[in-house]
Amino acid sequence: MSLGFYNTNLPANLRLLKEEIEGYARNYGLDFFETIFEVVDADDLNEIAAYGGFPTRYPHWSFGMQYQELKKGYEYGLSKIYEMVINNDPCYAYLMRCNHTVDQKLVMAHVYGHCDFFKNNAYFSHTTRKMMDEIANHAARIRGYVERFGEDEVEKFLDRCMSIDDLIDIHSVAIKRRDGNSRYDFATKSSEDEEDSRTQRFKAKGYMEDYINPPATLKGEEDEEKKKKDRQSQQFPDRPEKDVLLFLIEHAPLKTWQRDVLSIVRDEAYYFYPQAQTKIMNEGWASFWHSTIMTQKVLEPSEVIDYADHHSGTMATSSRRLNPYKLGIELLRDVERRWNMGQFGAEWDNCEDMEKKRTWDKQIGLGRQKLFEVRRVHNDITFIDTYLTPEFCREYNLFSFNYQDQTKNYIVESREFQKVKQRLLFSLTNFGKPWIYVTDGNHGNRGELLLRHDHNGVDLKMDEAQDTLSNVQYVWGRPVHLETVIDDQPVLLSFDGTEHQQQAIGGTDEPRGKASAKAK
Repeated sequence: MSLGFYNTNLPANLRLLKEEIEGYARNYGLDFFETIFEVVDADDLNEIAAYGGFPTRYPHWSFGMQYQELKKGYEYGLSKIYEMVINNDPCYAYLMRCNHTVDQKLVMAHVYGHCDFFKNNAYFSHTTRKMMDEIANHAARIRGYVERFGEDEVEKFLDRCMSIDDLIDIHSVAIKRRDGNSRYDFATKSSEDEEDSRTQRFKAKGYMEDYINPPATLKGEEDEEKKKKDRQSQQFPDRPEKDVLLFLIEHAPLKTWQRDVLSIVRDEAYYFYPQAQTKIMNEGWASFWHSTIMTQKVLEPSEVIDYADHHSGTMATSSRRLNPYKLGIELLRDVERRWNMGQFGAEWDNCEDMEKKRTWDKQIGLGRQKLFEVRRVHNDITFIDTYLTPEFCREYNLFSFNYQDQTKNYIVESREFQKVKQRLLFSLTNFGKPWIYVTDGNHGNRGELLLRHDHNGVDLKMDEAQDTLSNVQYVWGRPVHLETVIDDQPVLLSFDGTEHQQQAIGGTDEPRGKASAKAK
């Protein structure tokens, strides 16, 4: 792969299309940053996609592996990247040189939907709008460390950091987790505090002082008080810390360059997570607008068949997986229809006449206004929780499924609305990954790290849990423990750098007995 700069000067025909489609998008009410389209070859687009959309990103073998997968998929006709757009100001989008004109139109219209979503959705508001520059700076720093400390050393540490890059607190950007005055701000104590910290002495005359206030006893009390305060100062964090990467950055015994590398991985994780948090909405919004602009404005009669073929391929559903494009666009269309016809509010909810509901149309025309409101304030979880309806589930034949041990196969579990909704929301919560917290950075007063899994009825995958422990232990430098539940039994998973252990525990942090299982 070669990292280079791509030509942003569009050919005349594409430049005219860009100006035309951009005008239509703005007339529909879309609001976006300046958008720069770059025309690249298929191989270059696969390269950019492998780097997460940033061709100047730092080097790592996993990006090369991803590139090879995309390259072979394209060469064998198994996959093709139609569009890629970057959340930045200006937004950068890539067009494949070999695409037909109808595909370039579709991609441009789709990109403007994404750009509007990036700029206006609340969950992207905290992201830096100069990420293209930030990524280049990150790459320059890491390449500098490679030159100073060696490729093997830096890559080995980067492997560990990237493997735990999801141990962040995705809600911390909207919730204040820490007090302004932390217990780690070691301000000078007042004279009153100093007085309170002293061992209490009883009043006594001079000749009775040693009898009333024995020096040995006072010294023992002072030593005990000091030990108590030392134990309290060694118990950190004050409350469970979900941002494990931040905790490691602040407290792990890392070298300066290692701390910087871990900070880079964490910063990029926070930049990318809103895209996973709004996958259904973002793709649904972009698909809604590309279908609207294409069918109402820019599609030529000779292009209808090709457009229908490519659009239907994008929207194709499967019994094996949920298509975020299809679910997003259809749910947005349903919201627009309901608010145009007035099918919402207390009157609609309380109506029990099914025939009246079937023909309900107050013609209030609030659908488009409601769509822009939904785009502004929701993510996938709140969007589905708020607007998924029993009627929608029936119309699109949604169901929940489960794995049956007896038949060794997946079966339809339920078509009941609440069950389907619950399963869908559960799969989207934290992207289907477990919640992990730091509960003690000095476990057992030995400098060991204690993590806790917030068990929600689904056990951890043991191989992935052990890999996570290994990688966290590498960064922490001391043994790491994880409290979880396996087969309804509280257990403590541990890794000390050489072997994995699993111990049954009670209601406390200490195991009940010897290690019940070991694995190297």
